[in-house]
Amino acid sequence: MNRYELTYIIDPALEETARKELIEKVSALIAANGGEVEKVDETWGKRRLAYAINYKTEGWYVLVTMQAPAELPREVERVLRINDSILRYMTVKLEVKQSKVKPRPARPVAEEAPAPEAAAEAPDEAPEAPAAEAEAPAAEATEAE
Repeated sequence: MNRYELTYIIDPALEETARKELIEKVSALIAANGGEVEKVDETWGKRRLAYAINYKTEGWYVLVTMQAPAELPREVERVLRINDSILRYMTVKLEVKQSKVKPRPARPVAEEAPAPEAAAEAPDEAPEAPAAEAEAPAAEATEAE
């Protein structure tokens, strides 16, 4: 059996008792067709839609996590499509992440030669060279005048 996430949006004009019955009906449909409802999450509640659906700008969101055979999502979506109180629905298969990448072996740290002394001498020489180049164009400019 695969794990799925079903999210559907219910018409906000539906009364609370009718909405609860609809949620129970969807859960019963999943159980009747060989699925197992792990969690029904209504905490999203009433939210504004990104665009109007059937001239409605709000909807009641419900998230259902379930384990089911591969044929069940098609049947659930067929039933949701028929129901006029359901504005939209979407079923997503949850994948288990498996990493097939092997970790790299630790590299030994190479010991450095007495390079810090050579590095200390190099910065002293480096600033002198640009300064000499900076003086040369100024000297040429005075000679040209």
